[in-house]
Amino acid sequence: MDERQLRILRELGELGSVTAVAEALLVTPSAISQQLRLLQRAIPVPLTEREGRRLVLTDAGQALAAAAIEVETALERARHTVGDFLDRRDGEVSVAAFNSAAATFFPPLLRALTAADAPTLALADEDVAQDDFPRLTREYDLVLAHRLDHAPPWPTTVTATTLLREPLDVAMPATHPLAAKRRVTPRDVADEPWITVHDGFPVMATIEAIAAAAGRHLHLAHRVNEFAVVAELVAAGGGLALMPRWTMRPHPTLALRPLSGVQARRHIDALYRPERTARRAVRTVLEELRNAASAVQKGAESAP
Repeated sequence: MDERQLRILRELGELGSVTAVAEALLVTPSAISQQLRLLQRAIPVPLTEREGRRLVLTDAGQALAAAAIEVETALERARHTVGDFLDRRDGEVSVAAFNSAAATFFPPLLRALTAADAPTLALADEDVAQDDFPRLTREYDLVLAHRLDHAPPWPTTVTATTLLREPLDVAMPATHPLAAKRRVTPRDVADEPWITVHDGFPVMATIEAIAAAAGRHLHLAHRVNEFAVVAELVAAGGGLALMPRWTMRPHPTLALRPLSGVQARRHIDALYRPERTARRAVRTVLEELRNAASAVQKGAESAP
């Protein structure tokens, strides 16, 4: 039995005929009769009987119709409870991010959401391969993920809101001879040792594109995913690296140079399951992420 069938039984007890119930519920009499037959299959005793040309409720039918009032009341109460939950601005919202996005977006989120009725944040860092980001939406309300500009889109099982399209530059010591150039090409950097991410992580495809454009294999000296560690290795002379232009704090002894001839840009996206944004609290956090991304973009554009 379901809520609709119970309501039909209740209406039949009050209105006294299938035709009257059909008119009240704006359906056909045959549809009402079909639902009554389906309900009867689930009940071991008769619910209705003929009284002349009328279909009336038996004692069991009357008892079930009375219970239907309690069911409808409970369901309506449940709907209001769910509605209140969805409309609450101060619920908990879980957010996961890869490391450089966490460093960029988590602090402004915490600063922005300080009001008494603001969402409560539950923040976590998740450094995973690109293909694993969508799976994290099972555990978190919002997942900050990155992919290269030319990579395939995220699967249709998740919704993606792009926060930033961030250039990737070649990082080198400020004293490196290539630092004198305004831009570098794949041939300029092909003979240098490289510090790059592990296979399967964003950025690796750009390294492969540099090698293809230069027509030779690159020497991958070190494999490190965390950009803050990479910056220190570059500064120590460990090799060149691709670094995000906006979401890494400037390093005092490094120079970043744009790369010509290869598309080097990544998307930073907020991934989520569509039903999560039914909650006002999640929508509030997503809006603050957009605000933080806008501030990053404006700060970059105004920088000398």
